[in-house]
Amino acid sequence: MTRTVPPDRPATAATTATADATATATAGVLPADRSVQRRLRHWVAEPVYAWLTGAALTLFAVVELAVVPGSAITAFGVLVCTASLALRATRPAVGFLTVGAALLSFATDGNMAYATIAGSLIGCYTLGRHRVQHPAVLVLAGSLAALAVNLVHIDRWARDGSPGLPALQGTDRFSLGLYAETLVLTVMILGAVSTGDAVRAREETRHARAAAQSRLLAMERRQAAEAERAAIARELHDMIAHSVSVIAVRAESATYTTPDLSPPARDAFQEIAGTARSSMAELRRLLGVLRTGDGAATAPLTAPQPSLAGLDDLLDQHRAVGGAAELRVTGERAALPASWELSAYRIVQEALTNARRHAPGAHTVVELHYGPGLLTVRATDDGPGPAPSGSPGRQGHGLVGMAERAALLGGALTTGRGPAGGFLVEAELPW
Repeated sequence: MTRTVPPDRPATAATTATADATATATAGVLPADRSVQRRLRHWVAEPVYAWLTGAALTLFAVVELAVVPGSAITAFGVLVCTASLALRATRPAVGFLTVGAALLSFATDGNMAYATIAGSLIGCYTLGRHRVQHPAVLVLAGSLAALAVNLVHIDRWARDGSPGLPALQGTDRFSLGLYAETLVLTVMILGAVSTGDAVRAREETRHARAAAQSRLLAMERRQAAEAERAAIARELHDMIAHSVSVIAVRAESATYTTPDLSPPARDAFQEIAGTARSSMAELRRLLGVLRTGDGAATAPLTAPQPSLAGLDDLLDQHRAVGGAAELRVTGERAALPASWELSAYRIVQEALTNARRHAPGAHTVVELHYGPGLLTVRATDDGPGPAPSGSPGRQGHGLVGMAERAALLGGALTTGRGPAGGFLVEAELPW
């Protein structure tokens, strides 16, 4: 048989307030910029990027050497400086060779090629980015190498002269103006190494923040599962306590309402009553471990537990707050144990709560199918569906609790995109 409760007006289901804001802003500039930045960051981290930039800079160096030819040593230094950049992604220490070749070509020629300037800066950046050595050590070594190149040039000026400079005498070699090359090269090395080290520190901070968020999320999910297990344990206590208390009362009263009982039977009834009271005491002690300690927490424990018979009222509550829901019951309805009734009710309740919270405005259909030894609970909506992977969506405490309830009864919970879109929650509870 099939019973349908007509809906009021469409409702929604699926992504979360944050996901809605993200989806709304997807067409905006900021998310697009972040996506482009993320793709560029991943592409730059690939080894092929290093090979492409190294090849492009080497080709530029060949053209530059053809236009402004230099000595064989200069050409060798320029080509080694640019070609070695192709290995920087897999072997960052090659930056020492890159910078050394650049300084060699500059020392022999006296004029630094544009390709050499770019290659040496990239080499210094690579050394700082991968922290091949401490940045202070890198800058100190670069400054000493720059000073050595400067001294080679000063010696050449003293021997051969230089346009615009008078002939150098012995004491002129210590003039501070002659060491401007050292200052300029040191500033360049310092800037490139510092930039690489700053990028490295930013990456490490981002990874550490992501790891911390992952640990926090795992802790929240673990706490949610523990809280849900505690709630289930309290509910089971209520149901078991009721049954055991009935056994104790009936066994105790049987000894007084049945006058013709034999002494052994009377003792057996008393023993049954005593065992029931002992079991009740053990249940109370077990529940005491789960309680929070405030008196208000104990009040709901005495209230009747809900069952599938109360789904009509639950859907009415959903509609009263602006939702739209439809109930469909198929199969031969059977009387289920209290645990199954309660778990199925809670799963439907949490599915409706998620629909209101994550996708207000979607139309929700709740289906109950009674099969041979199996109760299937399904809740679907026509909302936007699950959130994209990696973004905040429906992976919250509610899904964890529903999975815990289904697993406790030997069943399984399936969540995700529905066959016709939207969000699907389906629980199979064997009984």
